[in-house]
Amino acid sequence: MSNDICQWIETHADFVPEKLAVRFEGREITYRQLLSQIETTAAILKASRDIGRGDRIAYLGFNSPEMLVLFFACARLGALLLPLNWRLTLSEQTYILENAGVRILVCDDNHVTVGYQLSGSVPGCEICTHADIAAAADGAEEHATRNPHVDLTTPLLLVYTSGTTGQPKGAVLTQEAVLFNALNSIHMHELDSSDHILTVLPMFHVGGLNIQTTPALYVGATVTLQRRFEPAMVLSAIRDCRPTRLVLVPATIMALAEHPSFKSTDFSSIRSVTTGSTIVQKSVIDIFHDRNVPVVQNYGLTETGPVALYLRVEDAFSRVGSTGRGALHTRFRIVDDEDRDVPAGQSGELLLQGPNVLSEYWGDPAATREALQNGWFRTGDIGYCDSDGYVYINDRKKDVVISGGENIYPAELEYVLDQVDGLVEAAVVGMPDSKWGEVPVAVIVLEAGSDIDNTTLLSYFNGVLARFKHPKAVVRVDALPRNVMGKVLKHALREQLADGTLEPD
Repeated sequence: MSNDICQWIETHADFVPEKLAVRFEGREITYRQLLSQIETTAAILKASRDIGRGDRIAYLGFNSPEMLVLFFACARLGALLLPLNWRLTLSEQTYILENAGVRILVCDDNHVTVGYQLSGSVPGCEICTHADIAAAADGAEEHATRNPHVDLTTPLLLVYTSGTTGQPKGAVLTQEAVLFNALNSIHMHELDSSDHILTVLPMFHVGGLNIQTTPALYVGATVTLQRRFEPAMVLSAIRDCRPTRLVLVPATIMALAEHPSFKSTDFSSIRSVTTGSTIVQKSVIDIFHDRNVPVVQNYGLTETGPVALYLRVEDAFSRVGSTGRGALHTRFRIVDDEDRDVPAGQSGELLLQGPNVLSEYWGDPAATREALQNGWFRTGDIGYCDSDGYVYINDRKKDVVISGGENIYPAELEYVLDQVDGLVEAAVVGMPDSKWGEVPVAVIVLEAGSDIDNTTLLSYFNGVLARFKHPKAVVRVDALPRNVMGKVLKHALREQLADGTLEPD
């Protein structure tokens, strides 16, 4: 009997071999077929690429069954899967591959050209396409498909999250963390084998991969994958495939609501819609509540798997705005600046503890020590717990801008602005936006006599940061607000942008 999470698939292949595991663009893969594909891929990686315990394998591509196959093949081999965000620029992707010391970059057909560019610029990184794996399948069954010394303590996922200091950090999640995240999700959603998950968010985020997709495979449910989010395709799948659950961020909820087919779509098969990634406005939740579809909020981070706090269906309509209670296998505290627990109703920093929490930041012991203190993970988010035990998040201690479900860290943008001639200083903050929740805005102070225009200023971001990270507006001020210690008061800038005191040029 195996002692890794691929045991999930092995067990379902024994009990219900013909049960549909994954559906994707006309392909239907049973649990028996899924296990066969995992074993073949693991054998190929071990025999032809000598992949061993601890080796890093990156995946660059849209959602596909091949990504899930690679995920479980890595679990069998004790390797780490690094899902690469295809929205990032070449320089951002190169940094991540080099930092992780990736041995193999697996690319789907849409990203082969980019893959060759990346592998050519990262020493020791070899590209492997879906076609390469398929071509090596013959005879693969003759080779071993597991490595020794692999168990639930073995690292499995290496997921990079933008760093507040300007460089992304790789959160390491063990197989145990993925398992307990799945157990948390099962409790949150009351998932069982009768469920049918529709996955439309990108699986390079733990939200797309781990809130429902991998937990569904734990319980033996069916997952319908969509290559990427497209409102028409999502509504069509809801109509034709009759899924029971899906995860959406506020921006994708709004995109669905704006589609002409939204009002005529029958949502009666949907048991719940899960959302999160940011503070979710009641007006967004009401889009589905008005259709009598429960919306349950989840709170978590890349570092927590992500499922850490959640509402359940029975609380969806009565606790709108709350991120719920602590997960089944996750404890939380809310503390003041002296790490003392605060009373109900008082805001403080949210701390989390549980087997779903990261083990470390890859190659960054200082960041690991800062995040993991006395057995607790410091989220950097500010919230409070009401007298009934429900948590509400009301601010972000870290100045992350969450736009359309994507984390944008001001430090990355401010680093670019620091290279611009004619600027004295700059700060990037989030401004409320009806479509994306919020968007990054550059608040700048110009040198005397500088005549730089906004188009020129924003051009500095081209090819350096992904397009979704670029400032959507520029605000010129005489000076940035600071406290007595000289720290820029970003909360004051956010408030002034929100109330109209400051207006973009």
